[in-house]
Amino acid sequence: MTHPLTNPNIQKIQEYGSGSYLASDVTVLLDIVDKDAVADVPVSQKEALIQSGQRHYSDMLTLENAPTAMHEQLYQQALEQGTTRTATDIVNLAYTLHHIFQQTVNLQCPLILVSLVRAGLPIGVLLQRALADADSSYARPSVHYGISIIRDRGLDPVALQMILDSYPDSPIIFVDGWTGKGAIYQELARSLDAFSDPNHPNFANIFHQGENVIPLLTLADPAGVAWLAASEEDWLIPSGLLNSTVSGLISRSLYTEPQSGLHRSVFYDNLVTVDHSLAFVEQIDSTRRSLSTSPQYLQTFKQPRYQTADLIDTLAVEYDISNRNRIKPTIAEATRAILRRDPECILLATADHPGTVLLRHLCSERDINITVLGAKILPYQAITLIKQRSTNRP
Repeated sequence: MTHPLTNPNIQKIQEYGSGSYLASDVTVLLDIVDKDAVADVPVSQKEALIQSGQRHYSDMLTLENAPTAMHEQLYQQALEQGTTRTATDIVNLAYTLHHIFQQTVNLQCPLILVSLVRAGLPIGVLLQRALADADSSYARPSVHYGISIIRDRGLDPVALQMILDSYPDSPIIFVDGWTGKGAIYQELARSLDAFSDPNHPNFANIFHQGENVIPLLTLADPAGVAWLAASEEDWLIPSGLLNSTVSGLISRSLYTEPQSGLHRSVFYDNLVTVDHSLAFVEQIDSTRRSLSTSPQYLQTFKQPRYQTADLIDTLAVEYDISNRNRIKPTIAEATRAILRRDPECILLATADHPGTVLLRHLCSERDINITVLGAKILPYQAITLIKQRSTNRP
């Protein structure tokens, strides 16, 4: 066994950056490129190219602007309302990980947290800080990385192999913010299929919870696909309301062929003055340390339940949607879709849920239709349907 401090692979991997997080919080395995070298594709043009099949979404980027004053205000309100819940969820997740891995994880063989960029990053940083807290009842040696996963193209195999080479004896946990339909879970499962043979040298790194058990951890799991989640509710996760400015100022990742290296990303240095990444983490982490409630051991699941699959199928039929990627469920995903995509309409469970204030504000700004469907769309509180574009190629 190679000690982490003398492992040359680890020393090399640590040369990568951390976005706007601390170096102790995370190492982000992305090739950071200058935003001036990336074509800024308008949303309407991007949507047409994606739906016509001319371009994949991971080949293009619409560069982010600073959030508006109202957007900032609504984020701050969500943070105020959600700080204690987020901190409590992190404690319960860390406590559960501590007990699951207390016999197998140590300084020579740390637990490896692999956050899926971008939504997983804030959650992974919070978990890393919790597990590193020697004053807690749930401390465990851990190391945290962020790597790219792209729908239809999978987990970045170059980044994953770098981690496996650096920590050949450590178990890996994949971290995401929430689940929507379960599409990223399926992408993760496909990407990890190559390791599913028990004779594979890295089988135990991935399938430490049993054959075919994908070790995905999320803060919220409405889709019912995660191995471990703090809850299955669709609630207003504060970090779900912003993009790069709560995710280390890192853009959505851009695809790179494996032979050419890591997936790419842009660092938004122009948004430094409005960045909340560290402030978000520090507020939640401070609250975590001051909690007086006892940690709770959470249930784990060997297989996905896909508890919302029938609902997604029903919506696809009712709204004549052949491409399920046009359906964006959960408050966080519905909000991000309005900010990044071209929405047709928004479906809400209730007209005045406090978690959808920003969503409704953005709809009023852009004159986007809202339909209230009640319990029909539960457990989701909100779903954005992306506008159908002509698929005729020029």
